[in-house]
Amino acid sequence: MEVVIVPDATAGGELIADTIASLLSRKPDALLGVATGSTPLPIYRALAAKVRSGAVDASRARICQLDEYVGLPVGHPESYRSVVLREVVEPLGLSEASFMGPDGAAEDVQAACEAYDQALADAGGVDLQLLGIGTDGHIGFNEPCSSLASRTRIKTLTEQTRIDNARFFDDDITQVPLHVITQGIGTILDARHPILLATGEGKADAVARTVEGPLASIVPASALQLHPHATVVVDEAAASKLKLADYFRATYASKPDWQGL
Repeated sequence: MEVVIVPDATAGGELIADTIASLLSRKPDALLGVATGSTPLPIYRALAAKVRSGAVDASRARICQLDEYVGLPVGHPESYRSVVLREVVEPLGLSEASFMGPDGAAEDVQAACEAYDQALADAGGVDLQLLGIGTDGHIGFNEPCSSLASRTRIKTLTEQTRIDNARFFDDDITQVPLHVITQGIGTILDARHPILLATGEGKADAVARTVEGPLASIVPASALQLHPHATVVVDEAAASKLKLADYFRATYASKPDWQGL
């Protein structure tokens, strides 16, 4: 696991957007896994700016979802499908045909989970998966004590996650669905390059437990320790509880430019 400490969220977004741009230059039809929420927005803004300027050709890129609420009406503005189309697909100039995600409105949710896991494999696998992290250490919607070998499945949200997400539902927790479809931890670890971005002091404890704590299902993001090419990008605030912060800064400063992330 590589840990990169950046000055702020904007710098983190630029760094990860540069990494995506490099991937698309090598593999124009790369499958990019995207996360929702406020944390990855600097990435999407930086990447869209590169596309508009002509610095990046994303015309053949493919986009896939990390997770989806269960039970929201089709077209609901806070369904993750709607969010990804609005914040990623459209700004990159892509069509809905380039996008794939699980069906949170399916009558048979379990079948929809299995179908999405298979669809990712049939598409050749995820080349780069963006991740955020919850205050309790969850990735995707793999809540604490999720199986580290789990596949795409339905999960029940913790009260803390529903509280955290109520800001997207008029600060009304009763509007936040109880269930979601999420890529499992095992599914996430199938991605060739998972990149986790964390910003703000509120994520500092989760980041420290993910990076420097033991591998444990109580901190689902710690499973990234098992991946041969996982990157954790954090701003100074989110890095504030890392005991090895100076080491991480030194190793990244000494890294050859040709390696990238």
